[in-house]
Amino acid sequence: MNSLIPVFDFQRMFVLPWTHDLPFTGSWMLMGFLVTAACGLVGNYLMLRRMALMGDAVSHSVLPGLVIAFLFTGSRGTGAMFLGALLAGVATTVIIETIHRKTRVKQDASIGVTFTTLFAIGVVLVSVYSSQVDLDAECVLYGEIGYIPAITGWGEIPEAILRMGGVLVVVTGLIGVFYKELLVSSFDAGLARSLGINTTAVHYGMMIMLSVVVVSAFEAVGSILVVAMLILPGATAGMLSTRLAVVHGLSVVHAALSAVLGFHLSLVLGSQIGPAMVVAGAGLFGIAWVFSPTQGLLRRWFRRPVAVGEPVV
Repeated sequence: MNSLIPVFDFQRMFVLPWTHDLPFTGSWMLMGFLVTAACGLVGNYLMLRRMALMGDAVSHSVLPGLVIAFLFTGSRGTGAMFLGALLAGVATTVIIETIHRKTRVKQDASIGVTFTTLFAIGVVLVSVYSSQVDLDAECVLYGEIGYIPAITGWGEIPEAILRMGGVLVVVTGLIGVFYKELLVSSFDAGLARSLGINTTAVHYGMMIMLSVVVVSAFEAVGSILVVAMLILPGATAGMLSTRLAVVHGLSVVHAALSAVLGFHLSLVLGSQIGPAMVVAGAGLFGIAWVFSPTQGLLRRWFRRPVAVGEPVV
């Protein structure tokens, strides 16, 4: 029984990460924060448009892009993999919208058809060219933040962190510049068009940004965990506020708490860092669900109507 419970060592789990191991701790926590914050900001708009599955579709559809990029370049370098995955992600959004707009197939069905087909094509390509393709399937599915090098100085910041930081800056800047267009088109496309907003351009622009964010986060959290990071921050923030600007701010706070709490949870449990950060984020969602001042379980419990025949205390 004792072997099932990890040995708790406060010094190793809470002191050393902030002293002796600070270069690695800072690198992994910063990457976790950048990924979750960028995903959360874009994910807020996916939830408003009831398109939460779009992130799942893009993250799974990049496999054929990775394989084709490897077959053409023969390299697993970041540039080739990033370009292949990005093109696959953009192609996914275009195919989904084309099927949805040009046929009577609903959007959720077009998402299901597109991403499963593209993922299957990726698996077929891996099978056919198995002697030439050398991709780590576990890394594709789950990623690994722990592979990111330590930050040893201002001039020694890992490339993955610089790239993800740049993506977060671009996402934040675009939201700031096009805040009104994104807000109106997300809530009421008809009203947006009457105000002269090109909803098609806004939609495809957001899908391209989603593809960039998902592909950039791929190395750290893989194609499955990135879906949780797209949804959990917005779902948690939505429990606490209905104002979009506040939801964005709370999503960033959720990202920071998930990174810190998830990192220490991974040390306590001896698990991978990325999944532990998702578990921590889900825990924050659970707390918000219970204690939310407007939608919380406690509020609903104490304000529930008294049933006929039920004794009133």
